[in-house]
Amino acid sequence: MSLYGIIVLIHVVAAVAGLGASFAMPVVMKTPETAHQAIYSLDLSKKIENFAKVGSIVLLITGLMMGVINPYLFKTGWYIASIAIYIGVQFIVAGIMPRKVKQMAEIIHAHKGEDVPASYGKINAELKPYNIIIHSAAIILIILMSIKPF
Repeated sequence: MSLYGIIVLIHVVAAVAGLGASFAMPVVMKTPETAHQAIYSLDLSKKIENFAKVGSIVLLITGLMMGVINPYLFKTGWYIASIAIYIGVQFIVAGIMPRKVKQMAEIIHAHKGEDVPASYGKINAELKPYNIIIHSAAIILIILMSIKPF
């Protein structure tokens, strides 16, 4: 197997691990019924997030390595669009979402009682459109890299 083939293999494995984790996180964070469940969901989500972070970083590195090995990729629309989409969602993934999850953690850890505070649920609901954007971007990236339409 060539170096390029090995990089592509690593890229695909990172996509499966990282994107799989990112698709699982909203399910884990689905509005819990008790404070204990909310704490557990946040802790589990943090562990799953590590797969998404590592996968995302490996995807970027291997994607750029493929471009360095085959510079013509930097002239293809699907490759450039993929990089732009990846960078575009980083504002949500690395900026907006962690702040909201941190707010949720602060709310639930300061809360006394077993009910889930309305403010926790409100912030959790605010994550839904961001998850839709992230998952849509992931699907578009998979399509671009699979069929290379332009």
